Amino acid sequence: MDRAGRIISHSFSGPSNPSRIGVESAGREIVRAAELALQVGGVARNAVVALCAGMAGTGNVVIKERVLRDLQSAFPEMTVRVITDLEAALAAAGEGPVIVLLAGTGSAAIGRDTRGQIWRAGGQGPRTGDDGSAYDIGSRAVARAMKEREGKGTDSNLGSKILEQLGFSSWVELQQRAAEQPDAVFPLVFPLVAAAADTSDVAAREILFQAAGELSSLVSTVAEHMGHGRQSILIAKTGGTVGRSAFFDAQLDLALKQALPLAKIGGLAMSSAEAAARIALK
Repeated sequence: MDRAGRIISHSFSGPSNPSRIGVESAGREIVRAAELALQVGGVARNAVVALCAGMAGTGNVVIKERVLRDLQSAFPEMTVRVITDLEAALAAAGEGPVIVLLAGTGSAAIGRDTRGQIWRAGGQGPRTGDDGSAYDIGSRAVARAMKEREGKGTDSNLGSKILEQLGFSSWVELQQRAAEQPDAVFPLVFPLVAAAADTSDVAAREILFQAAGELSSLVSTVAEHMGHGRQSILIAKTGGTVGRSAFFDAQLDLALKQALPLAKIGGLAMSSAEAAARIALK
């Protein structure tokens, strides 16, 4: 982005949540994305004066400081700022009171009231939170499929798809992989559950119905803190699970409307990456 706020180029890289893949790996992905954006845009590195990284996992102060040090070392000529993915998403929602629901590999909600005060719910990671996330949905689907296998002696339709499409020969093999690298298993199950739900698979629909209720609870918690209760407010949805399943989208909107009947449900005004770039300009 140039000084006038015009976008010069976009780029993509791999996962960059330091709490999941480690600080060094996350930092490398941010550096990779930045360097690719410079290359695509034909911009010299020494022409850039500021960088803002919106990264999940940096709500932890220790992790944030380590990431900041690594990025400052990689880009010593730039002013570097690190914010959370939630803060970037909130900035991307535009001005005024709003609640942003982030439903991706993890899950969280963040809101800004009329006074500019910020409230959060969720975002605690897979061990203590992330209810309704892709990770959570995948974990529940695997557990249900394994239980059905034990009870009936054969795999359910959803269970068969999980094993086949993820390339596992057995549930034992899947369990071993999940124990070593759960992020390489459970989030990848979500698209299978989403597709199955859209073809009326009962198990998939029950799992997504529960997830929609859990995500709406995050929004309700933030709304109550903000003092909005059942008043009108914008709810902006974002994240990798949004727009992947007509059934899930419908159930999530229904759950949000039940929680906040007067709310307007929509998306972000811009991408979180663009919002982070605009923060860097300030």
